[in-house]
Amino acid sequence: MSHAQIWVDADACPVAMREMLCRAASRAAIQTTFVANQPLSLPPSRHVTFTQVASGYDVADHFICQRVNEGDLVITGDIPLASDVIDKGATALNSRGELYTSENIRAKLNMRDFMETLRFSGTQTGGTAPLSATDRQNFANQLDRWISRARRPS
Repeated sequence: MSHAQIWVDADACPVAMREMLCRAASRAAIQTTFVANQPLSLPPSRHVTFTQVASGYDVADHFICQRVNEGDLVITGDIPLASDVIDKGATALNSRGELYTSENIRAKLNMRDFMETLRFSGTQTGGTAPLSATDRQNFANQLDRWISRARRPS
């Protein structure tokens, strides 16, 4: 796992998590690639890169999914992308610090589809709650755990 890298579905990645990821990438010398269809401002680092993809539905997701390798980490709130990267042997983490796993991804996909059906039928489902200090801490903890595992000699 020594060449594992981090991929960030950056269009919806909160600034606080983006900053945390950049610091961690530089500190741990782990290649981290932000992928978005809008320009991003990132601090200069030889371990952090940005790839701008064309606008369009799931373009960044497809870009990441085509390049992710077993052992990599993908930061995303997109549950179908998380499912795809898990199938490829990668780890998926959302910005609230919740790991998507082969054990919980089916239930999350089902809930996502259910909520989407409600929204399409006109039901107001409310938005996502703002990130809390606990969310930020959970994210930092999961990121640190992954980096520790990634840096262990194979």
